[in-house]
Amino acid sequence: MVPAVSIVDVVKRFGSLQALAGVSLAIEPGEFFGLLGPNGAGKTTLISSLAGLLRPDSGSIQVLGHDVIRDFREARRLLGVVPQELVFDPFFNVRETLRIQSGYFGIRTNDDWIDEILHNLDLTSKAEVNMRRLSGGMKRRVLVAQALVHKPPVIVLDEPTAGVDVELRQGLWQFIRRLNGEGHTIILTTHYLEEAEALCNRIALMKLGRVIALDTTANLMAAHPGASLEAVFVRTLQQ
Repeated sequence: MVPAVSIVDVVKRFGSLQALAGVSLAIEPGEFFGLLGPNGAGKTTLISSLAGLLRPDSGSIQVLGHDVIRDFREARRLLGVVPQELVFDPFFNVRETLRIQSGYFGIRTNDDWIDEILHNLDLTSKAEVNMRRLSGGMKRRVLVAQALVHKPPVIVLDEPTAGVDVELRQGLWQFIRRLNGEGHTIILTTHYLEEAEALCNRIALMKLGRVIALDTTANLMAAHPGASLEAVFVRTLQQ
């Protein structure tokens, strides 16, 4: 079976910074795969390379057998990516934004699926609202909707719930679980260990541009039963 995503010995440098130091992964069709690691681990660089936004210095990446450089158009059609950054066009409302995104993939009549996405992401009441008037959390929901609008078989979620409320997080995961159950491959990067534990079949841990652990979620949690996340709060005094 052709992997949903094949990453072979990918290297990427930015000057003296080694962002990716020979990363290799194979993600099978239908998997819910987690990519965890601290800031600077290389997760976003890897996702950007997968999406064709960065060109690795060496190595290869394929989406369902299509090379992301040599066969960019087909590889990109098979992929839906939710980026970390809140990028939006300020001239359109939510529905227009999703219709335009559909057009990028040659889809002309997509309103039924757009309506379903809007409903599942609790965006129906915002469908005719201009993107500039949405809160940050609502804009992030639209980013998720844009990634799903062409029904890609491989969906990449790069910190999709950062800065959003618990209710949206729960609703989003219910919808994503459904898509995974229908056969979509899901790749999730997150800082929330409980999300990865609850959702992912396998997890890769990254540090300093390398994969330092790769196993089933159950095996990784069993190997580190006392794993926890520590938050340090610093109080500053106002003058």
